[in-house]
Amino acid sequence: MNQQKKTEHSLNDLIAISRDGQEFYSEAAGKVEDAELSALFRRMAAVKADIVGTLSATVQAVGGKPDTDGTMVGSMRQVYANVRAGLGDTKYAYVSELEESEDRLLKAFDEVVADADTPAAARDAAARLLPEVRSCHDVMRNRKQAMKSAA
Repeated sequence: MNQQKKTEHSLNDLIAISRDGQEFYSEAAGKVEDAELSALFRRMAAVKADIVGTLSATVQAVGGKPDTDGTMVGSMRQVYANVRAGLGDTKYAYVSELEESEDRLLKAFDEVVADADTPAAARDAAARLLPEVRSCHDVMRNRKQAMKSAA
């Protein structure tokens, strides 16, 4: 596989997982009745949209075609969260599942950055976005822990 294809493949995986998060946050923002939590979810969806845009531009810059869909795993998690929210504490259900989504995205970014076989263009793009990805992860992890402690 040539460098352009490897870059495209690495970044398209990150794009798809980020898009999952963007869609999931947008949906959750409309389903929770807590205004502050809804605002947080909308803000996180916007961050994911920015990540998708930045990574897509990098894929295009190397001559590739950016991914336009999410992943099957992301879709399944979203359905699971909706069912879970319908059966119990809607706010905690969404925060918990969104935190899991953040775990998945952070792990994927960490793997791209750490993989010695990742082309420099892909590694550099992921490394530039990693602090923002980590920050979003930490926000949701802290929110989940706070909600769990308060329960």
